[in-house]
Amino acid sequence: MSLQALIFDVDGTLADTERDGHRVAFNQAFTEAGLGWHWSVEQYGQLLNVAGGKERIRHYIQQYCAEWQPPQDLQGCIADLHTAKNQHYQALLSQGTIPLRPGVERLLQEARAEGIRLAIATTSDLPNVITLLEQTLGKDSLSWFETIAAGDMVSAKKPAPDIYNYALNQLALEPADCLMFEDSQVGCQAACAAGCRPIITVNDYTQNQDFAGALLVINHLGNPDQPFTPLAGDSGEAKYLTISGLTTLWNKSVS
Repeated sequence: MSLQALIFDVDGTLADTERDGHRVAFNQAFTEAGLGWHWSVEQYGQLLNVAGGKERIRHYIQQYCAEWQPPQDLQGCIADLHTAKNQHYQALLSQGTIPLRPGVERLLQEARAEGIRLAIATTSDLPNVITLLEQTLGKDSLSWFETIAAGDMVSAKKPAPDIYNYALNQLALEPADCLMFEDSQVGCQAACAAGCRPIITVNDYTQNQDFAGALLVINHLGNPDQPFTPLAGDSGEAKYLTISGLTTLWNKSVS
């Protein structure tokens, strides 16, 4: 047995897209639709407990919009808002203002050089993933990932394991063959439910969440000139994650 693949979540894991990307785009869509809704930084952090953009809008309506008179076709209204939000989000990405998190590009390149397969498993919509990858890693980066499992390719969003199960099926691999990378509690729960102990890279929204079952919790993947801070788990003497270090962690997880 050997480590075969790395599977990455996107939002908050590959890049800090939530606060200054998705949240801003949601608010732009709400304004464009003539709604008086505005998601603050703090409120959006709470809404992130609901995975999926359309699901997040529906939850917000149910919890905070008791006085709002919904249209007869609420599902269509939510879908239209989400489509508009994605258009605004992709426009924000095209401006190049949302970089990858520390160590992400380095680790992806090292994995490719070492023959480790790459995949994505995210609740974000596929066009958003494609735009982020192309803007940060170049258009050829789509070919780096053998499968990009995204959005509504499965019916149940995280913390259900469905998107990870889908990615594993596409790779024809077992959970024990892989390491998964997440940033949130719901993502951690999804990876664990799929049979894998994930590596967590927290961000401002998720740093105080419960990551029971995680193999390692750090603040980011790290670089030689930008060491990570270990928060839970055994990172040994490592200051940044490498394929060699990940192989050591993987060996511990399957032993």
